[in-house]
Amino acid sequence: MNEGFSGPTTPIEVGEVYDVEIEDEGKEGDGIAKIENFVIFVPGGKVGQQVKIEIETVKSTFGIAKIVE
Repeated sequence: MNEGFSGPTTPIEVGEVYDVEIEDEGKEGDGIAKIENFVIFVPGGKVGQQVKIEIETVKSTFGIAKIVE
C-alpha cells in the first residue's frame, strides 16, 4: 500500500531560479520552457531566448515563472 503517498512530486519548487531556453509558445502567447520534461509557462518569453527564470507557481502538471534576467 501507498500510505502517506502524496502523489508524484514536481521537479521544481516556488522560489527556485533556473537558466532555461524558451522552447515553444503557448496558446496565450506565453513562452514554454521545460525542466526535466515538466512544462513551465514563462510570460514574455520568446522561442529561442535563453533566460533566467524564477518559479512563481507550481501546479501538478505545470509551473509558471517570471523572467529575472
